[in-house]
Amino acid sequence: MADLGRAALLITLGLCLYACVVGTVAAITRRRRLAMSARNALIASFGSTLIAAGILVAGFVRNDYSLVYVAEHSSRSLGGIYKVSALWGGQEGSLLLWLLILTGYAALAVWVNRNRTRDLVVWVTPVLGGISVGFAFLLVLVATPFATQVAPVDGAGLNPSLQNPYMMSHPPFLYLGYVGLAVPFAFAMGALLSGRTDERWIVATRRWTLIAWTALGIGQLLGSHWAYLEVGWGGFYAWDPVENAALMPFLAATAFLHSVMIQEKRGMLKVWNMILVSLAFCLSIFGTFLTRSGVVNSIHSFSQSSIGAWFLAFIVIAVVFSTVMIIWRLPLLRSTTRLESLISREAVFLYNNLLLVALCLTILWGVAWPILSEAVRGDSVVVGPPYFNFFLRIFGLPLLLLMGVGPLIAWRRASLRGLGRTFLWPASVAVATGLVLLLLGAGSSTPGLIAYTFSAFVLAAIGLEFVRGTKARRALASESWPVAFGSLVGRNRRRYGGYIVHVAIVLFAIGVAGASAYDSVVEGRLAKGEALTVSGYTVRYVGLSERQTDHATEVRAKLAVSKGGESLGSLEAGKNSYKIAGPDPQVSSEVGVRTDYLTGEDLFVIPGTIYSDGSVYFRIFVKPLVNLLWLSGLIFFLGTIIALWPDAREQRRLAVRYEEAGSPVRGR
Repeated sequence: MADLGRAALLITLGLCLYACVVGTVAAITRRRRLAMSARNALIASFGSTLIAAGILVAGFVRNDYSLVYVAEHSSRSLGGIYKVSALWGGQEGSLLLWLLILTGYAALAVWVNRNRTRDLVVWVTPVLGGISVGFAFLLVLVATPFATQVAPVDGAGLNPSLQNPYMMSHPPFLYLGYVGLAVPFAFAMGALLSGRTDERWIVATRRWTLIAWTALGIGQLLGSHWAYLEVGWGGFYAWDPVENAALMPFLAATAFLHSVMIQEKRGMLKVWNMILVSLAFCLSIFGTFLTRSGVVNSIHSFSQSSIGAWFLAFIVIAVVFSTVMIIWRLPLLRSTTRLESLISREAVFLYNNLLLVALCLTILWGVAWPILSEAVRGDSVVVGPPYFNFFLRIFGLPLLLLMGVGPLIAWRRASLRGLGRTFLWPASVAVATGLVLLLLGAGSSTPGLIAYTFSAFVLAAIGLEFVRGTKARRALASESWPVAFGSLVGRNRRRYGGYIVHVAIVLFAIGVAGASAYDSVVEGRLAKGEALTVSGYTVRYVGLSERQTDHATEVRAKLAVSKGGESLGSLEAGKNSYKIAGPDPQVSSEVGVRTDYLTGEDLFVIPGTIYSDGSVYFRIFVKPLVNLLWLSGLIFFLGTIIALWPDAREQRRLAVRYEEAGSPVRGR
């Protein structure tokens, strides 16, 4: 089976290399049949990669410990579902998953666009083929998952922190996001190589970009929930370098998704959009470098390995290639349209872009500086949360406000008098919200108060847009309110789906402010019968229990919870000791959480040292509004589904546009 897996990967490498080289020749010589051959090779590479991945999964399911990778990341006692997720539990397997998703994206992208944008696809094929060659090369010659050995009796087992339901979805979603950014990058480079720098490449990749962006967002939120429940430190985002590695391409892609609207609407910012899509892709590769090189210490990263040098070379090639292409095509990218007013929707989008990129680059500097400092001067430097939190407030709060300004301001030019009338209602809601919060004592955190006030402004602005649009539909078609609302969203899916995503971002901001700026904490060592009090809750330690499972020893402390003299039930927190290869077991903390669904707050208990006399050291938090973070993920997903949903009228417009543009590829 190992030989078959290696052969499948070797075939993938050959097919991708063929797609890259022959596809380039076909694009240069404008030979259609040769271009089709390269495209078919790229599509076939997905099939051979799927075979390789299937063989490795079969190795896990069959407990085939003659495969080194299986022996290092699985065991006989490992639950069946985790035998599948063990595929991405280590370096080589996660690279294979990456290549599988990459070839899948590439195959689907060139197939879907084979007739729509034929003159672009002939160049997109070799670009995607070249990217795939890099990953296939690593799996064949540098980090193969099909290395063999004399099979031991049992495997080492999967890292306990990965034995969590969220690890079934968190890494694949991140990979879907990271890898998905290769598609708009390839089309951008294809547009530059072909000289077709109009908005067709943007229209062709809008949904691909949105899918990748959505996957990155959902993946990060799933990872935050995993960290919240599994890591046991009381938070959901620690500004860890690898966490930041996923956030940076998300921010760049967010800027790109907003900026392309200006190019589609006004034909502006062509150079800027090329820079943004290249930045997003290069940051996705940089994130992979951070995870796999071992240059940073992180719970999310793999151990030190030589593979990092290859990814560094990949980053350099991508940066140089995209920079050269943009400079080469600058004459074609220049726009004759100029910004007419600093008070217009395109100006607001530009401000949004500048703030997003500024936040992205400050995070990049915070991640890169310790690496550069150690490499150049030999000094170990730590850039901690205070640095990142400072810039999050500086750039994030204005970004939050602009989400409410953008929908209400007109394209091209807006008058100050008109703006005053438009903003009267949202501004009044924001001011009233701020005053009420001050009276309730929320003034203890100025950034938190500002975040809440701006959030009220944005929600009022978006609500106003929905109300005005629904009233217009009712007046036009004499429909009921629910029908008019559904018709409004159905006829403007991209616009109103985007507004729903904005609502999700606002709820996320409210949750972050509540859980970070207004949380409470108490800690101490408790013997049986003793209690700690925090934010009105009384948490009493009842006693310890121990139970044995197939792969772990579970110790749990039972806690009775009450508030205002009323019993709220009990919860458990403790430790799991996992049986793995080696002299010592791996121990993980298992937190106890009680959620108040009415207020959205959590009572969060972290177990510390369990002493021989049965006493336990606890840290107990109260996290106001933290559950809005997880609710925002559902609304975020709903909004993107609406924005992605096919629109027959849009498809007809695109068909006419493509027919008028034609295709210069010869039919031989």
